Amino acid sequence: MSERLVIIGGDATGMSAASQARRMKTAQELEIIVFERGHFTSFSACGIPYWVGGDVQERDELIARTPEEHRAREIDLRMRTEVLEIDVPGRRVRARDLEAGTETWTEYDKLVIATGATPIRPPIPGIDAPGVHGVQTLDDGQALISTLESTAGRRAVVVGAGYIGVEMAEALINRGYDVTMINRGTQPMATLDPDMGALIRKAMDGMGIRVLCDAELTAVLTDDTGRVRAVTTADAEFPADVVVLGIGVRPATELARAAGLPLGQHDGLLTDLAMRVRGYENIWAGGDCVEVLDLVSGTERHIALGTHANKHGQIIGANIGGGYGTFPGVVGTAVSKVCDLEVARTGLREKDARASGLQFVTVTIESTSRSGYFPGTASMTVKMIAERRTGRLLGVQLVGREGAAKRIDIAAVALTARMTVEQMIALDLGYAPPFSPVWDPILVAARKAALAVERGR
Repeated sequence: MSERLVIIGGDATGMSAASQARRMKTAQELEIIVFERGHFTSFSACGIPYWVGGDVQERDELIARTPEEHRAREIDLRMRTEVLEIDVPGRRVRARDLEAGTETWTEYDKLVIATGATPIRPPIPGIDAPGVHGVQTLDDGQALISTLESTAGRRAVVVGAGYIGVEMAEALINRGYDVTMINRGTQPMATLDPDMGALIRKAMDGMGIRVLCDAELTAVLTDDTGRVRAVTTADAEFPADVVVLGIGVRPATELARAAGLPLGQHDGLLTDLAMRVRGYENIWAGGDCVEVLDLVSGTERHIALGTHANKHGQIIGANIGGGYGTFPGVVGTAVSKVCDLEVARTGLREKDARASGLQFVTVTIESTSRSGYFPGTASMTVKMIAERRTGRLLGVQLVGREGAAKRIDIAAVALTARMTVEQMIALDLGYAPPFSPVWDPILVAARKAALAVERGR
């Protein structure tokens, strides 16, 4: 007898789950219905800043699979359809066709919640004025590009200095805008420690980006037509022809909350290792709407990244399709760039380690991406955190130029393997002058951290 799988959300997790389940079960064995309220499926939200900035020329380059391609695989994909309610006891969902305005109930045997995350939009005057943009969807990106192409002025304000904020600052610089960044934190990139964030701020200042820290947006001012003309903080006003919001996101779990499903302290859905919602045999969840286990601290975290979302979908689809898969957790790896500055981090920051009750040592080293005599070599700063006495690696942060960011993967593997900094010193990493010094920067930091651990015993 055929079963029915209903999926809420048609992007990374939702369509990965649908595609994997379809690989394992035919349409006669498993009917798959996907509800997606937007205009696009399977697109790269991470690529939007690079489309806006001109590195990616066409919107469709960011789309991995179109609705038609999914439907060709016998997946009943219903676009522009928003799920309004989950009836858990009745095993059904209520959805509205956003074009026709009609509502229907659809029963399910198995349910996947892949509702993603919602951009944080502070409740301040003028925040919804024309010229104020978020950048979560392709529609958002197209709207921003249209504004940039039709606006005579060249003054932009970016609100927030996280990954999206710094990437959008670069995009706007590439378009010839005068960019001001407003940041609540003491330094850009709060996912790094402040001393590393200070390096980013210094570099951004050198790129012509005006970075205002310890500042908070209080209002968006509009002109006679209602369009944005400036923004204000507590003590200043800044002219703006366009405003881009990069404040962050929160899990989109309103449906789940209303249905009584379990949420964590960050409002993300809680799942087991198989990505099944805790306490519910026939409901799965993944992507930006869930919380995941931090393998370093042992706590639950909300991390909105496409890498995790796609893995979640693959695991969910495999489990629904009769196979088996688990998602053990994350170490918190992320990379970004602003112009030619590369930024990377994995594991815990100092304040994370303190909050977890860990005692630790920190070291910071300066090194280069290649042998010092090789043309094109660039400097980088590496900060490493290790547990006192045991020497277990707790976290690494990198700020540098070409060749810096992807070195974070070495640390990510070491964290996952629960290696000590002393063990890391012996790692057999690749070496040739065009790629690395004889002692890779990660190993230089590990050696210094091992000495600090030894002194602290």
